[in-house]
Amino acid sequence: MGLSSSAQQVFLGLAARGKATRPQLSADCGLSKPTVSGAVSELEAVEFVERYGAVRGTIGRSAVVYRLGPAAGYVLAVDHGSTQVSYRAVTLDGRLLDEGHTDVPAEAGAMVRAALRRRSRTGPLRAVVVAVPDVVTPEGGRGDPVVDERTRAAVDGLGLPAGAAVLIENNVNCAAIAELREGVAGSRDTFVYLQVGVGIGAGVVVNGQLVRGVNGAAGELARLAYPWTDERPAGHEALEARLGSPGLLRRMWTKWSTGDGPPPDDAVALFALAGQGHPLAADLVREHAQEVGKVAASLTAVLDPGLVVLGGGVGANPLLTGGVVATLAGLSWPTEVVVGRLGDRATVLGAAQLARDLGVRRAVVAL
Repeated sequence: MGLSSSAQQVFLGLAARGKATRPQLSADCGLSKPTVSGAVSELEAVEFVERYGAVRGTIGRSAVVYRLGPAAGYVLAVDHGSTQVSYRAVTLDGRLLDEGHTDVPAEAGAMVRAALRRRSRTGPLRAVVVAVPDVVTPEGGRGDPVVDERTRAAVDGLGLPAGAAVLIENNVNCAAIAELREGVAGSRDTFVYLQVGVGIGAGVVVNGQLVRGVNGAAGELARLAYPWTDERPAGHEALEARLGSPGLLRRMWTKWSTGDGPPPDDAVALFALAGQGHPLAADLVREHAQEVGKVAASLTAVLDPGLVVLGGGVGANPLLTGGVVATLAGLSWPTEVVVGRLGDRATVLGAAQLARDLGVRRAVVAL
């Protein structure tokens, strides 16, 4: 389009703020009010910006409020798990346009294609981020990741438009980004997001930046050498086999007897029994919390993050927190431990944040 550099600056400022008056954009962008007025006019002419009401100031004057317009486009975030798929379509300034969920991954493609059809008049699709439970190894830049064939087939099965800018990212990394920008991390720019559920993994944020590693495998706790004893050699992903919820249930079955009553079917039911005071269930949960606490201590020994955010189907359970805190306190230096605020929505919310980042960059290029 060939718009001015000041128009690009104003567009970036409005994408970050969501909605703003010209004086607010002038302060945010460090531009004079006449320059901002000219930039806004440029952006309005191509529908990258639109008027969105007005506000009255303290001296009685009213100021026009602007937000991104339809030509700015939107982005799509997909959390493609092994047992569920959810998506969010949002504008580049974060307004929710559409969302959906299915517990049948085979239906994900139809769900996403229907969502894209509904958005056909929204504006251009600027970017898509797909979160997957897999290591994503960068190759040839962020736009050309390497994933295994199963993951690639799952992403291809979504039926995304040809030519769409698609970024594949690890699901735990996405959840960490969500907790950084709109969750419990708040003003903390260094922390570890520790997800405990069917598997176990971590998202590492240092100085506000996600640490991915050369192989894209930073935080892949399943690969820690476990068990580390003289009697037993470390096994491939043995730590995840023990600390994932299937491992917790296997340990339960070795200890459960008829005198303990009907056995729980899953980890959720086991934690519910523990919360009701069931002795064996409480012991199993306490032991599990201590094991997770040891992992947290290992992370703090390397990173000293100051904050560990617990997430995942098991990690977010309040019964786990006390044991993690106590174990970590006994093995490491002071580290705050909190449960994530965003729950099972963290991954898709983080994917949406990353999609917005990419979408804004592509929209600026279009200007």
